Amino acid sequence: MSDYYEILGVSKNATKDEIKSAFRKMARQWHPDINKAPEAEAKFKELGKAYETLMDDDKRATYDRFGEDGLNNAGFNTQGPFANGFGDLEEVFNSFFGGGFGFGGSRRRDPNAPQRGDDLRLDIEIDFEEAVFGLSREIKIDHLETCSTCNGSGAKNGAKPQTCQTCGGRGSVQQTTRTVLGHFTQVVTCPHCHGKGTIISDPCPDCKGTGRKNTEKKLDVKIPAGVDNGSKMRLSHEGDAGINGGVAGDLYIVIHVKPSTYYKRDGMDVFTKLDISPAQAVLGDTVTIKTLDGDKEISIPTGIQHGEAVKIKNAGVPNISKPSVRGDHIVVVSVKTPTHISNEEKALYQKLYELQKGKSSKESVKDRLKGVFK
Repeated sequence: MSDYYEILGVSKNATKDEIKSAFRKMARQWHPDINKAPEAEAKFKELGKAYETLMDDDKRATYDRFGEDGLNNAGFNTQGPFANGFGDLEEVFNSFFGGGFGFGGSRRRDPNAPQRGDDLRLDIEIDFEEAVFGLSREIKIDHLETCSTCNGSGAKNGAKPQTCQTCGGRGSVQQTTRTVLGHFTQVVTCPHCHGKGTIISDPCPDCKGTGRKNTEKKLDVKIPAGVDNGSKMRLSHEGDAGINGGVAGDLYIVIHVKPSTYYKRDGMDVFTKLDISPAQAVLGDTVTIKTLDGDKEISIPTGIQHGEAVKIKNAGVPNISKPSVRGDHIVVVSVKTPTHISNEEKALYQKLYELQKGKSSKESVKDRLKGVFK
């Protein structure tokens, strides 16, 4: 199985800046436009998967603990950003870093370069038992999709945007300012085309020239067994569509678990409380309790004390990365003293009291005699 840290040539304690630097270096080495070796494409896709995982705090934490299988079990997309192909190296850097990395220093961002879409967040609420065993749910999101009418160009009937006459397609113009110190000339963004270098004279009626339009989309989401309150899932490329052919953003799903009135969860273990009588505590008993797997009989051992517990192994919450492994169900016993008893019960308690008092007195005399003849 691939080691993402080894692929990028960084340590497991690498910072995000170190990971970015390593990716830039390796991307130049293995991009198929530069490296014509047969294995270059596969290597480049591995780089993308490694970078995407290690730059995301949630994915990195899951990967560090459970590996690539853990990412799949947690519902993360592990195909990587280049599963469906990739552009040239300049486009890759523009999409990932906003452009300008390693190509001769800083420069004005090209407004026509691909730009990644925005990430979106969706909060959903599920029941306690649904969090334990997982579920599939259909969700609806409103996001920006590339306009299908103009294929993202923003122009009507397939017409192409026209070169801006103000800046001549450069996206910037020179502006001269007169001051008491003389004339100063500076380059500013073209106010006519807003830096794009082109003007859409006949905009698409569906997207109003933006190239994207708001669309409601339905998604089937699989929530893995064992998720906890506050858990996050990321659906890659389900956020807003990119601009100028840039990759779409991601959709983050934040899970809120309704608290149970019966179970208390601590990691993979669940706790419940069981009230028993003094007689059950002294003599022991077999009782039926509710568990996550249905009603189950448990044995109360003889002489159990208040606050002690009976453990049902492998009846707790599944491990999110390995559902076959489960925590325990811990039944905490509470011995309840009856407040209302019948005359018959009172007589029996009185007899028990006298027996225990007599036993205590005999032991006391015996202890005194031991002290005399010591």
